[in-house]
Amino acid sequence: MPPSCAGGGPGAGDSCGPGDASCCGNRMVPCGTFLRGYDGTPSTDDSFPAAVSDFRLDKYEITVGRFRAFVDAGQGVQESPPAIGAGRHPHVNGSGWVAGWNTRLAPNTAALKAALQCNGDRLWTWTDAPGANEELPINCITWFEAFAFCAWDGGRLPSEAEWNYAAAGGDEHRPYPWGSEIDGDRASYSCTGDGSAAGACALSDILPVGSKPRGDGRWGHSDLAGNLWEWTMDWWRDAPPTPCIDCVHRVDGDRDATRVTRGGSYRAPAADVRAGNRDFSYPIDRVNNIGARCAR
Repeated sequence: MPPSCAGGGPGAGDSCGPGDASCCGNRMVPCGTFLRGYDGTPSTDDSFPAAVSDFRLDKYEITVGRFRAFVDAGQGVQESPPAIGAGRHPHVNGSGWVAGWNTRLAPNTAALKAALQCNGDRLWTWTDAPGANEELPINCITWFEAFAFCAWDGGRLPSEAEWNYAAAGGDEHRPYPWGSEIDGDRASYSCTGDGSAAGACALSDILPVGSKPRGDGRWGHSDLAGNLWEWTMDWWRDAPPTPCIDCVHRVDGDRDATRVTRGGSYRAPAADVRAGNRDFSYPIDRVNNIGARCAR
């Protein structure tokens, strides 16, 4: 049982998705090769092949309830940073936590809790006390906090290639995790998650994880399109790195360089939640449409 679910409770027990599945459940993604960013139409660039080994990917995005266990344990802050090398990719040497990142964490738990209420727009999912949001995905977390959470929880951030492979159904190269067409029954996007008209963004557009099981991917992962963008392990570059065999693009000399995000969000248009779409954000950014999930 990952530490984030050891205590059970809403968002950290058997209460997520249809049928009240484990909020900490994960699914095996079998090894294979595929073309990154390719889906046949409209993404037809087939010049970025990749191969990934078997890995496990959490079924759900990190929930508020799971992140609460992390915060309550005093983690994710300068007073208790990850161990050096924690959260490394098993096939990529030197891909774990770096001491120089410690200063990018909040100084203490009180400061972290305050920072999780980001942007001043009341679209954050964190609450200081457990409540109705425990099964929502945690947003307003930096890349460093996402990395630290996954390391503490016995996992790591997925590489960009792994994330893309899982979302595209591997060599099926699906435009969306479930197939070729998108509708509101499969993902929360364009601020329509709560059934309202497009463009009227509200906290209610961020849905409890697993709310749209018809949008699950090939290997049973939920919300790989929409709800929240998800941090990956990679530093951004305009084109994915080639060759790529269990690759992670990393530039240790530039800790604040932009990082890759994937999957689109509740605010993104349909085109942005495609499995092959890429975006980026600064790792210290704390915004209401980015969260994460862990690989293992």
